[in-house]
Amino acid sequence: MPGSETRWPQSLGGTTSGVFLYVKDVDAVFHKATTARAKAAAQPADMFWGDRHAKVMDPYGHSWSLATPKEDVAPAEPKKRPKPI
Repeated sequence: MPGSETRWPQSLGGTTSGVFLYVKDVDAVFHKATTARAKAAAQPADMFWGDRHAKVMDPYGHSWSLATPKEDVAPAEPKKRPKPI
């Protein structure tokens, strides 16, 4: 917004925050976002903490993590599961 103290991420060399958004269908939202010019930062994948997760960067440099819950995972369980590389 011109005249405000707010800066867009690209003027700072990267984003200073991100949005983590739970959605009904992460694959559909990821496809819609990338079709609308968002850049894929992480393809949809099932994660060790129980969500299906993806990440995009919008055209202005804002980071969006998208997730759909797939299973309830006990608090100690993620430590036992393989982590993505």
